[in-house]
Amino acid sequence: MTSIDRRQHRRPAWQFSWARAALFCAALLPGFAQAFDLDDVALKAKQLAAQPFQKPEGRQPKALQQIGYDRYRDIRYKADRALWRAEKLPFELQFFHQGLYYDRPVRISEVNGRTVRELKFSPDDFDYGDNKVDAESFRDLGYAGFRVHFAVNSPKYKDEVLVFLGASYLRALGKGQRYGLSARGLAIDTGLISGEEFPRFTDFWVVKPSAGAKELVIYALLNSRRATGAYKFVLKPGSDTVIDTKSRLFLRENVSKLGVAPLTSMYYFGENQPADHEDYRPEVHDSDGLSIASGTGEWIWRPLVNPKRLLVTSFSMSNPQGFGLMQRDRKFERYEDLEVRHELRPSLWIEPKGAWGSGRLELVQIPTPDETNDNIVAYWVPDKPPAAGEPLALDYLQHWQMNADQKPPLAWVEQTRRGRGGFGRSDDGSISLVIDFVGPALSKLAVDAKIEGVVSVDSNGELLERTTYRNEVTGGWRVNLRLKRVDEGKAVELRAYLKGDNSTLSETWSYVLPPG
Repeated sequence: MTSIDRRQHRRPAWQFSWARAALFCAALLPGFAQAFDLDDVALKAKQLAAQPFQKPEGRQPKALQQIGYDRYRDIRYKADRALWRAEKLPFELQFFHQGLYYDRPVRISEVNGRTVRELKFSPDDFDYGDNKVDAESFRDLGYAGFRVHFAVNSPKYKDEVLVFLGASYLRALGKGQRYGLSARGLAIDTGLISGEEFPRFTDFWVVKPSAGAKELVIYALLNSRRATGAYKFVLKPGSDTVIDTKSRLFLRENVSKLGVAPLTSMYYFGENQPADHEDYRPEVHDSDGLSIASGTGEWIWRPLVNPKRLLVTSFSMSNPQGFGLMQRDRKFERYEDLEVRHELRPSLWIEPKGAWGSGRLELVQIPTPDETNDNIVAYWVPDKPPAAGEPLALDYLQHWQMNADQKPPLAWVEQTRRGRGGFGRSDDGSISLVIDFVGPALSKLAVDAKIEGVVSVDSNGELLERTTYRNEVTGGWRVNLRLKRVDEGKAVELRAYLKGDNSTLSETWSYVLPPG
């Protein structure tokens, strides 16, 4: 499985001292004996934030600037030259060539005990395929990114499990998964008219693993016009791969919207928004909903949509327990696509470590005419971003899931279906929404249990009908709604959950019906 596919190209504080600064600078020199940790990278990020931003200059030759997607894919790193392959270590690194959209080099170094060594680019390590290029002219080019290999599916083969390529993007895989959504280091001003700023990872330090290692440590330095950051990623590949993430952020100047732990995905059409054209596939998406575990214990499910115009919504809360863009549909027949296998695309659950304070979870949904665009973004926005030069420390776990997707303990939404509300009668312009709940809290109930679907609709919607009944096929309960929109040019927001014997039985279904 290669990481280069079309959707990858879619559009407490610590003390610092001058002595430690000197040690950090020396640590960047090859062969210098100095222990290396997150504080070293954080010091570099703090120093960068105190200096004016210097836009990196691209050194990409004209031949690579004009290269197309297929020709770029034809440039392959020679697998037999993978870092640590000759030593038969459990992890290996392979590297990406510049070209296509990747026109800025990143510096990658190996940390081996007390030695830091930069890994130099060489065109001799690449097979250029049918590309007619002067490889010798690329000697000083630099890498575009790298990928990590580890035997996660079979002990006989090291699979690609993690990729850093482009801006601050990363993607990971667990056992049996296919590449889908991405994570990012940081998002700035996403969804604002002023335009989004894309911070970049400019430097990486990868700690050489031991012979029996099950984890790989990667440090990264982030830089952009208004922010810098230091990151520590501890990669733990497995059935569901986990990345333990520590971040230390610094601002050069004020930021309108600081998006922490951002997730980026694609939603084209699905069960709650059928395709507006003929397509043999019932659904096409890498994620089908935003799941939130709030600090109060409430679980929220927001099904995704492909709106006709930009749609930005948020959930205010304090100390979230977790959030993620999830792929709950895991049946092949929901997609029928043998090439991309959407049912094998991972969910990504963010588990905050410690108290994140007050803020909001924001969901940005962007119109897309096809499936080649990442049009969904979700992230945490703290109410109080740091002052310029002051650190913001937020740590979290990234869970790349498929076999055990994070779900509420009681019951959750299995599907949301939408259609015309005039079924069995003349078309009156109403809309029908069907929500199926399943889970252990429902499966143990008696068939004739008295379950209520509690529903609320905002002022732009008129609820015409609401029925709640048992789904004898799933063993769960179904809520059927029929409503009318008051103003067709405005969205309608709805909420629903199951209640029985004065107790809540399910997560909260929170849905936005976009305008039009």
